[in-house]
Amino acid sequence: MITQIETYLSLFYIYSFAGWLMETVGISLREKKLVDRGFLIGPYCPIYGTGVVLITLLLKKYSDDVLATFVMSIIICGILEYLTSYFMEKIFKARWWDYSDRKFNINGRVCLQNLILFGILGTTIVFLVNPFFIKYISKIPELALHIILVFITILFLADTIISYKVIFDLKDMSKEFRDNTEEISEKVQKRIRSWKIRLYRRLVKAFPEIKEYVKYNTWEEIKKKIEESRNDIKVKIENSKKEFNEKIKDSKREFSEKIQDTKKEVKKKINKSKKKNKKI
Repeated sequence: MITQIETYLSLFYIYSFAGWLMETVGISLREKKLVDRGFLIGPYCPIYGTGVVLITLLLKKYSDDVLATFVMSIIICGILEYLTSYFMEKIFKARWWDYSDRKFNINGRVCLQNLILFGILGTTIVFLVNPFFIKYISKIPELALHIILVFITILFLADTIISYKVIFDLKDMSKEFRDNTEEISEKVQKRIRSWKIRLYRRLVKAFPEIKEYVKYNTWEEIKKKIEESRNDIKVKIENSKKEFNEKIKDSKREFSEKIQDTKKEVKKKINKSKKKNKKI
């Protein structure tokens, strides 16, 4: 028998994927290029899955009241979005989205336009979409559903751990990159070529607002510092070459002068010797 926990977990993953798909398509159409939306590496936005599960759990007693479901969906999703934005900013020292330019927003974390959309989506999900998904989830063989959920959960947890580590590693990298030394430059270059930086670059493209709030170096800034470091090294090498060439010239000049002095001394000695011979 399929338990309620398995049903809710299935809904969480279904709507997390649906949320990622909706945001990716919407942002890609607006930007006119493919934008892989979402904080995690995989194709899912957990905030949507969490919102739907909360709505499904908390609005059972309003299952016959469309207006109450609409209003409660706005409240639940609004609180969830606000808290998610707040805690992600506290954890990562970055604002992942900002609605400050929209009317009727609260600290740029939530806005009326999105809240109304959440209300419509929440009501549609409770009365139309959830019954459809629950019907077909219940038809999946119990063992098959167990295996699928365990597999997806393992991937999801691994994805979450890796994604969080990527951001924290980049914060550490910015602390390391304080001196433009060749050693640090090479170290950071290796990281930039690594998969961690590619993942972070995807996050920056997915959440452009993060560049305005982030308190540690983005990969572009790190690359800029590396380029500056390279230029400094080139200048130092050129200066060293010049100094070396000047030292060689000085050495040649000194050597030449010594040879001339030696020749003069030899000539003097030869002349003295000739004079003595004449006297004899």
